[in-house]
Amino acid sequence: MINNPTIDKLIDMRLTAMAEAFLQQLSDPKMKDIDFEDRIGMMVDIEYTRRKNNRLNRLIKNAEFEQADASIIGINYSSGRKINKDLIKRLSTCEYIAEFRNVFITGATGCGKTYLANAFGMEACKHYFKTRYVRLPDLLLDLEHARNEGSYKKVMARYANPVLLIIDEWLLLRPTPNEAKDIFELLHHRRKRSSTIFCSQYRHEGWYEQLGGDDSPLADAILDRIVHDAYKINIESIDPSRDLSMREVYGLEKHLSE
Repeated sequence: MINNPTIDKLIDMRLTAMAEAFLQQLSDPKMKDIDFEDRIGMMVDIEYTRRKNNRLNRLIKNAEFEQADASIIGINYSSGRKINKDLIKRLSTCEYIAEFRNVFITGATGCGKTYLANAFGMEACKHYFKTRYVRLPDLLLDLEHARNEGSYKKVMARYANPVLLIIDEWLLLRPTPNEAKDIFELLHHRRKRSSTIFCSQYRHEGWYEQLGGDDSPLADAILDRIVHDAYKINIESIDPSRDLSMREVYGLEKHLSE
């Protein structure tokens, strides 16, 4: 008689995996030979695993990755491009996040910057760090729209709060003065309390000019908040004749053309 109320209470407490495990134990005669403590432990383990998996799935969904199937083990090192494998292995541990350090991933179009950044993002989710991916043009449009709608602080917090923020297409186009202010505010809020991955076609030495150079009062201020102690990955060509676009390697060319 106690079984149904017990299951109802487990479900009411949102311990659904534990309730399902309890029902399964009741229907399995072999469970009678297992100690009570072990049976409880089995049910707790199932509930714990379900909750961890659900949390991970939420983090991955909310990150809005461009390539949600990216993974560290899926990185191709034989495509005619020079990639620092030891550094990638080190960054995959996510220690840089605990240290509040940034990562610069630079290289030509199609070299695999986005895939690599998304792979790091997936590892961050596996460590249960709140992560978000965004293209810089979309981020700036989002902030501009928020300013007009009176929700600027709320939208700014959406990008300032994640423990790891991945900004793709970083400085692909020179920002306007208002956009530069938004970039400065975002990076100022994130400084020394989170990590950011920047994906750019330009090596970091060229970012000063992309930010307006001597004509912009914010160029130095922006770089001062991200360059120090950053890890740098520049994906270089070893032999241009052997180069393969990472979109081709990962089968994205066909997908993008459809």
